[in-house]
Amino acid sequence: MAVKIDKKIKGYSVVTPEDKAKQAEAAKAEAVRREAAEAAEAQASNVIQMHERIERPETLIGSTYKLKTPLFEHALYVTINDIVLNAGSEHEQRRPFEIFINSKNMDHFQWIVALTRIMSAVFRKGGDVTFLVEEMKAVFDPRGGYFKAGGVYMPSLVAELGSIVEDHLKAIGMIKDPELSDAQRALIAEKRAAYAALDSKKNSEISLAGATPAAVATTSEAPVVTDDRSGELFPEPKVRPDRREEDVEVTGDGGVSFPPSATMCHKCNTKALVIMDGCATCLNCGYSKCG
Repeated sequence: MAVKIDKKIKGYSVVTPEDKAKQAEAAKAEAVRREAAEAAEAQASNVIQMHERIERPETLIGSTYKLKTPLFEHALYVTINDIVLNAGSEHEQRRPFEIFINSKNMDHFQWIVALTRIMSAVFRKGGDVTFLVEEMKAVFDPRGGYFKAGGVYMPSLVAELGSIVEDHLKAIGMIKDPELSDAQRALIAEKRAAYAALDSKKNSEISLAGATPAAVATTSEAPVVTDDRSGELFPEPKVRPDRREEDVEVTGDGGVSFPPSATMCHKCNTKALVIMDGCATCLNCGYSKCG
């Protein structure tokens, strides 16, 4: 078959069998890539997302949290049930489905029922439900808040309910808890050790100043007892055998001890703010007013 060329030939090359083989391999690879993309798209279309039309299963898994506040004589029990979507697949996820609050105290029954029904409706609606945490924790009681166990300040009962929801969402992986870096952990440990040493030195000076000469001599001859609880704010031995106010420990989250004279840190809402070197320093999160 003859082909008429109307344009000037500037160059040419001969197609070898190797070139034909490379072209065939490229076409095969493109076909495989296209099939994989179509399969991934089909699989993604089969992934079940949370929406309000999902019916409630017969059985749900959940957790119950006990909430004891100084506002009520009886405790509140908060139950959050979760639904598992796409179970057994790589897209498996656990989402909150409903919330219940039970208590012997019936003073706030109607608004608690209304709150739980609204929150359950938001859970079943789907999407990002983590905004509930910030909204609830921003509610303040005009009569004032309270400190829960660990010295953490709660501005209202609704704020503590929001804290419980936050803990639950962290447990199921919907909220990622930002962890302290190694440098921040080292700084906090250094601040705690420095405050412990300063407190121990101050107590020793007070004890020696008020002791009799015989007591001073006995103290100086007594063997030094090392404390194996490194990092504690109130190491042994105590300055005096009887329990003093400054020997009382305030235990925070995770078993960390803070001095009773500590004030509340506005950054982490924990009573761990002390004065060190003339500067307010938090022994819980490392915040310092001096930077």
